[in-house]
Amino acid sequence: MRALSLLILLAAGPAMAADDTALGRDTFHGSCASCHGAEAKGGGPMSEILTVEVPDLTTIAARNGGAFPWLKVIHIVDGRTGLRGHGDPMPVFGAVFTGDTSVADARDGTPVITSARVLAVVDYLAAIQATP
Repeated sequence: MRALSLLILLAAGPAMAADDTALGRDTFHGSCASCHGAEAKGGGPMSEILTVEVPDLTTIAARNGGAFPWLKVIHIVDGRTGLRGHGDPMPVFGAVFTGDTSVADARDGTPVITSARVLAVVDYLAAIQATP
């Protein structure tokens, strides 16, 4: 019975990961691409009215010594930091990312509580980092 349970979990794992990837991509495209562009390289249709330059999100790791700063990016996306875009706290669409609380472990094992969509977007951004 344990073997069957293990097989079911192993079979479901990639599907869950694919669902998370799709959630991150879809959330990014629905809420972030208007400023950051469909390819996350900046230059989205709203970027020209912002008072700050929209960064290329595919180079986050490169700008951080080659390592993707997962926790720092979570804090930016969920609005915990003071990053500002056109006068309002980041993210502009912060209300979109509420109501689906999730917990993940940071690299040091510290639990991080945020939205499942925030985690999915950050994991999506980590997956699309440009290789040097």
